[in-house]
Amino acid sequence: MVDTPSRVLPRNGRAAMPLTDSFLRTLKPAEKDEKHFDGGGMFLLSKSNGAKYWRLKYRFGGKEKLLALGTYPEVSLKEAREKREAARKLLANEIDPGENRKIQKAARELRAENSFETIAREWFTKHSPNWAESHADKVLRRLERDVFPWLGGKPIAEITPPVLLDTLRRIEERGALETAHRVLQSCGQIFRYAVVTGRAERDPSQDLKGALPPTRAEHMAAVTEPADVGNLLRMIDGYHGTLVTRCALRLAPLVFVRPGELRQAEWKDIDLEAAEWRYLVSKTKTDHVVPLSRQAIAILEEIRPLTGRGRYVFPSPRSDERPMSDNAILSSLRRMGIAKEEMTGHGFRAMARTLLHERLKFPAEVIEHQLAHKVPDALGAAYNRTKFLDDRRRMMQVWADYLDELRATV
Repeated sequence: MVDTPSRVLPRNGRAAMPLTDSFLRTLKPAEKDEKHFDGGGMFLLSKSNGAKYWRLKYRFGGKEKLLALGTYPEVSLKEAREKREAARKLLANEIDPGENRKIQKAARELRAENSFETIAREWFTKHSPNWAESHADKVLRRLERDVFPWLGGKPIAEITPPVLLDTLRRIEERGALETAHRVLQSCGQIFRYAVVTGRAERDPSQDLKGALPPTRAEHMAAVTEPADVGNLLRMIDGYHGTLVTRCALRLAPLVFVRPGELRQAEWKDIDLEAAEWRYLVSKTKTDHVVPLSRQAIAILEEIRPLTGRGRYVFPSPRSDERPMSDNAILSSLRRMGIAKEEMTGHGFRAMARTLLHERLKFPAEVIEHQLAHKVPDALGAAYNRTKFLDDRRRMMQVWADYLDELRATV
């Protein structure tokens, strides 16, 4: 038997009979909006356009209020009644259901704003313009594939070391240990960004040092594709560290010496007029000559007013009597978003060796002498600091000009 429209609240104000599913299924829109009451203040507002809304009338603080419970049929009669009972329990505890909903909504929005994914994307947007495009793509792809599905919706301040480790274990278990280490590094940067922006109190990734098995030792990472080298040089040019660090970063690819030799460079060993830097090679304890290109001299002239009265070209910020930290260049690369698997301070040597030979076609023995490597000859493995010196002078200038070309190529 089909229920009749008598479920509309009678004019005498007496309560109507409770609604039924069969009545709701067959309810057609009338010419005017109608209210069909179910009891306990809940009713279905049937609009003339066919829309149907669940509403709950209640009083709080002496005022009559209205609470939306959803739309029919998305919210069934049973579900609407459950929402009504939940609201009545709040009222019994002197809590306004409407205000409680606003508070809960605000809390959800705050959790969403401070979710790991939201902050990670904010971090990515802020830092990725200074990265090589290929690196940025890899970072975002790893986050979207390996992190966001499990951590993305969680408030970043609530993510604990064990929760983060669970996510890393999933990556490790599929045999991608190297990726797991890279994800841990990116997550650490994101957590530290959250800390400095006031959305988290600490970086849980710091508690996971040693939690992942180490990767196999490999050759020092280096950027060797010309387009990637150009991106790297532009990133270095845009780095906002101290003048000492910026100049060291800019000089590193031009001279491609060992990182320890660069940071310990002394003014007494540099002859700007002769365009030479002569020093004792740290690894082989032999004298070495680095011809200086015009670009290298310009960088040294830029920093000389600041450090030229001291011993070191690149002194420590804490003391002029000590050279810059052995981790300074590497740390700067990391702050630019360049992972250790992509480039290291030592990688400038591999970058020069590869491109000088493959792209600029310089003989291997000239390059190896400039790298201060022992080169086999008729008398055995040997190194002569002045051998091929004229060729090396020309090579170093051609190399500097080539880097300028790559830097200017977008």
